[in-house]
Amino acid sequence: MKEFLKKKNIIISAKRYGIDALGAMAQGLFCSLLIGTIIKTLGQQLGVSFLTDIGTYAMAVSGPAMAIAIGYALQAPPMVLFSLAAVGWAANAEGGAGGPLAVLIIAIIAAEFGKAVSKETKIDLLVTPGVTILIGVALAKLVAPPIGKAASAFGLMIDSATKLQPFLMGIIVSVLVGIALTLPISSAAICAALQLTGLAGGAAVAGCCAQMIGFAFMSFKENRWGGLVSQGLGTSMLQMPNIVKNPKIWLAPIITSAITGPMATCLFRMEMNGAPINSGMGTCGLCGQIGVWTGWISPSEEAIAKGSAAISPAAMDWLGLVLICFVIPAILCPLINMIFRKIGWVKEGDLKL
Repeated sequence: MKEFLKKKNIIISAKRYGIDALGAMAQGLFCSLLIGTIIKTLGQQLGVSFLTDIGTYAMAVSGPAMAIAIGYALQAPPMVLFSLAAVGWAANAEGGAGGPLAVLIIAIIAAEFGKAVSKETKIDLLVTPGVTILIGVALAKLVAPPIGKAASAFGLMIDSATKLQPFLMGIIVSVLVGIALTLPISSAAICAALQLTGLAGGAAVAGCCAQMIGFAFMSFKENRWGGLVSQGLGTSMLQMPNIVKNPKIWLAPIITSAITGPMATCLFRMEMNGAPINSGMGTCGLCGQIGVWTGWISPSEEAIAKGSAAISPAAMDWLGLVLICFVIPAILCPLINMIFRKIGWVKEGDLKL
């Protein structure tokens, strides 16, 4: 069996499924639902129906996009990869509010079974897509609804807890999602799977921004403008090799997220009611901020299901967005890190990319 799995490139590991597949799923979601939401919102606000239609079409294929992206990460052969489009559509549709999580689990299983039978028979043209689609869609019908309900319930629990205990949950959500963003896993995919919107989504945005903007500004001396842009608008994951060498460099961004999270939930009541994936994007391409903006003027279906409605943002809303996402992390994180430098926990060059 080990020889067979090795020959078929089926590697059962936490990295393959929890990092590679999860990260790819987020990219598929980004290239369909997220970009579609942005284009559709622009079309609606500008009164351009052509853009609205384009965005709607892009949003509609989020299931297939996620499944194909997962298959690509698992290095599935072409016949399996193309067959995953049907699997992704079915899993996302049957999974309802928890569609992304259902797609992740079911696409992995379908892809691995498809890889197992690929090129094993003389009628590969029928067997490989047949096995991939039959197993994937059958699983979608059987297990996607309970997976979706479980994910939705957990996300709703987080949302309700944040409303009841905005200070405590603001810290917890901000810190945990921020940490996930810097780790080599996908915070965006986690937020999408849990349908994280509302105040909890706002706290998640705050935590991600604290990591990205925090690392970008506190390492400016070592990395200059290139580091500022690559971390501030790209990803704080670039610092992972340095974190492994000296975990103490991570303390300043984590402490900053523990401060900005409750500020977002308690002081500014900042909600992220756009597509849930935006909650885990931070300042990457300004997607977190775009999510907050689209949530103001055109809330996502997931946010509407939790009682959200469109608003006309006031000056306080804009002020909160700018302070929480940019200004406070840019000032606070370097100041905290300065203390750690003085006591010798962080040394010159520890943050060099």
